[in-house]
Amino acid sequence: MSGICGSSHSTHAFQSFGGTTRDGLCLRSRRNMLKASLAGIAGLSVPALLQHRAFAKEQGSSISNRKAVILLWMTGGPSQIDTWDMKPDRPWINRGPFSPIRTAIPGEVICEHLPKQAAMLDKFTLIRSVDCKKSNHEPNMVMQTGHRDAAPRINRLGDRYPAIGSIVAKHRGANQKGMPPYVAFQKSRSHIAYAGYLGQQYDPFMGHDAAELPIYDLVGNDSGKLSRPRTFDFAQDLSFERLSQRRTLLRDFDRMRRQLDSSGVMESMDQFHQQAVETIAGGRVQKAFDLNAEPDAIRDQYGKHLWCRQALLARRLVQSGVSFVTIDLSYHTASGTWDNHGDNIPPYGGISKGLKPLLPLFDHLITTLVSDLERCELLDDVLVVAMGEFGRTPNMGTQGSTDGRNHWPEVMSMCLAGGGLRHGQVIGSTEKDGGYIKSRPVTPADLAATIYRHMEIPLDTTYEDEQGRPHFAVQENGKPITELFS
Repeated sequence: MSGICGSSHSTHAFQSFGGTTRDGLCLRSRRNMLKASLAGIAGLSVPALLQHRAFAKEQGSSISNRKAVILLWMTGGPSQIDTWDMKPDRPWINRGPFSPIRTAIPGEVICEHLPKQAAMLDKFTLIRSVDCKKSNHEPNMVMQTGHRDAAPRINRLGDRYPAIGSIVAKHRGANQKGMPPYVAFQKSRSHIAYAGYLGQQYDPFMGHDAAELPIYDLVGNDSGKLSRPRTFDFAQDLSFERLSQRRTLLRDFDRMRRQLDSSGVMESMDQFHQQAVETIAGGRVQKAFDLNAEPDAIRDQYGKHLWCRQALLARRLVQSGVSFVTIDLSYHTASGTWDNHGDNIPPYGGISKGLKPLLPLFDHLITTLVSDLERCELLDDVLVVAMGEFGRTPNMGTQGSTDGRNHWPEVMSMCLAGGGLRHGQVIGSTEKDGGYIKSRPVTPADLAATIYRHMEIPLDTTYEDEQGRPHFAVQENGKPITELFS
């Protein structure tokens, strides 16, 4: 490849910032200015993170400024048997309608509709033994948090467990000043895990509101229209200068508290608040979301599809200093486009009519992204993870359908690439029908530990709930997947 590399919570930490939204960066009154500053809206609560980086520098330690993760979230739960763990010798009702093809890993096969990935599978790791018990969707939490209790359908506090991306945002932060640490492109609030106990300031920055992207309907038809990036809009009467004036007003409100503070913390916080404002008001973020700055040849390689454009944006974002990007690969706002229950179960379809059209698109997306990261000399630093909530039933025929598979949290497959890890391998296996783990179980906690190790976050990191009780970010004695690091 060739070319030049270019650089709900209904109210969350980085909500659109449109000036017409009361709880965004509206600031039409002193009260709203205080709300924005004290609640963390517009990134004004990033200061603690910036202080952490400054402290590390003072102590002579350093944090790599290139490590990042791109999570391709296959919303709905892709079928392991019809993608990466085929069972070609089984009866049709089990093996499904697709045929296997050989790959760059000798002796391994994957689905015929993933030919590009098959040809470069030596750059990937397949994990066929992911233990996804308790994982469900709407909301999609367990696999995105690494915590089995993060299951709101069975645990009333399930949505309080923070996303892996939020842990990264708090304990590592962005790789470059002026960039948000955690960015998500979401089709529905129920598809993406948020910060929970960590606080809204560590919720994802909403990438789909910050870029010009094609608009698709709920079943994947391109409307021919483009979304308008609203994130960087200010109210008509609000400029960066006026925002700075209102920050001065906030400091006036804090004067008495500062005078009572003998530790000097209040004074030292001011410079970090300034940096936090620059995250939004500065130009670095806006430039990263501008696809027009990318060479035509690179945009053409990715193509015009929404998901592919988001993948290109993910590369631009990690290149500009974002640490964690999640892309919600779904058209539908309900359970997700990969929820292939059957051809007579609209709008998702079954294996032949629902899953089959997704696979060539995904094949192109993931191989183009990995190749582009390598071209930009980012692949050793950026870990690409592709997975969904769970697998699908071994046998087809659910909910009155003959060509679909139901939810199956016993086992799922996933793939990884990049991150400077050891690839070109398959980890784990399933029983002969693909329904249960046969060897080398990998838990959600193991996946979380693997990501944290890659991101240089200590595995004994803790956070506190509202009652001040500590929780470990890595649960269930989760350990990094050793095969990837050996």
